[in-house]
Amino acid sequence: MSGTNYVTQYTFEQMKAELQHMKGVERPAASRAIAEAREKGDLKENAEYDAAKEAQGMLEAKIKQLEGIIATARIVDENNIDTSKVSILTRVTLTNLGTKKTVTYQIVSEKEADLKLGKISVTSPIGKGLLGKAVGDISEVQAPAGILRFKVEKIEI
Repeated sequence: MSGTNYVTQYTFEQMKAELQHMKGVERPAASRAIAEAREKGDLKENAEYDAAKEAQGMLEAKIKQLEGIIATARIVDENNIDTSKVSILTRVTLTNLGTKKTVTYQIVSEKEADLKLGKISVTSPIGKGLLGKAVGDISEVQAPAGILRFKVEKIEI
């Protein structure tokens, strides 16, 4: 994940809290697990030690990834969003021209995406296809099932 990660203030605070928890709680717990496993004898045949080291490695990778996301995060203020075109944090009502079904999505960062809540990532195929579109525009999105065509019906916050 490179480039800028656009997030809301709420998500930014959640990420900082998650990072703090990983560093302050999970990292010391992983170190304790390694120390306990080391005390149990020969490290060559100690599966518990190997598992603890692997868990620590995965935790450190998660910490590094989250630090990268936080470092490139840009907080988006909902009060400064232009609703004349689709952008991050806008809520877009679309009509699928193939099925004639109408759906509403909010365009959010990768970290906030949750399709069940109607939040799609700005980096998803549909999110990318909608960026910059205005009401009445038609967006063609390449999907595994073929090209999907959406008409932008409404843009709001």
